[in-house]
Formats: sequence, C-alpha cells, structure tokens
Amino acid sequence: MSKPSEVGRDPEAVSKFVESFAAQLVGAGMQRMPARVFAALLASDSGVLSSAEIGAQLQVSPAAVSGAVRYLSQQHMVSREREPGSRRERYRVHNDQWYEALTNRDTVLKRWQSALSEGVESLGVETPAGRRLDETRAFFQFVEGEIAEMMERWRVHKEREFGDG
Repeated sequence: MSKPSEVGRDPEAVSKFVESFAAQLVGAGMQRMPARVFAALLASDSGVLSSAEIGAQLQVSPAAVSGAVRYLSQQHMVSREREPGSRRERYRVHNDQWYEALTNRDTVLKRWQSALSEGVESLGVETPAGRRLDETRAFFQFVEGEIAEMMERWRVHKEREFGDG
C-alpha cells in the first residue's frame, strides 16, 4: 500500500534496501523481524506505517509485526500512536531514533555499573574476580561518559548539517 508521497518509487528497489539494511542490523545483533520492520519504517517518507501497511510490505502476519513493534518500542526505536478517529495503531520511527536508542543504552550502563559495584563489594576488590568486576565497572563508567560527550557533539553537528528540525 503506497502512501501518496511515495508514489513513483520503485517498490522492488525499496524492498531490496529494506532487506539489505535489515540484514546489516541482524548482523549487528538485532532480531530479524524487528530489523525488517525498523528498516521499512525508516524507508517510508512519513516514518509512519500502520500494522497492515507493514504486513503487506514485508508479507508477514499481524502477529509478526506486533512482536517486532513491541521489541522496537522497548528499545526506544519506534513509538505507537493511534490513527486519528480510529482504534487502529500506527508506528513511528523518529528522526532521532539513534539518539534515543543510545540514551536507552546509557540507562542500561548505569544499571550494570550499579550491579558490578555490588559485586565488587561482595567479592572484595582485592580478589582477582573483584578486580575484574571493578575494571568492567570502570569500563562502563568510561563508556557512559564518552557517549554523553559524543551525543553533545552530535547535536552540534546535526544542527550544522541539517538545521533545526
């Protein structure tokens, strides 16, 4: 089902891109169906598709779309919204989805640091295992700081390259 702004596109070329990019995401560790759904949303001009549109484009069941969207929502890569005047949901990929995904990872890193600190305390920093846990905690603390600095540099770069919006 084509959206008006997407008329004139070569559906085969779009499908080829979606599958190719999804394969790259799978290679990086994402599950196959969420990768395909994310790539389809990313390739749509509006960045918004209904479950039926995603299913038709990818030739998959509503259940497959639902599971993929649930995963992508948990990863802060897409959001759900209601179609105006309808009970149907549609799914949106945001222009800042990578920022959101990394920010979510930052929260995970904080939780890991906390758990590792408890482990160091339990095992004792003087033990080989305690030192290993402490080094791992320090690594995640370092990465957390680097991500924060990198995201600030990204905001400046994005403004310079694309302007506000």
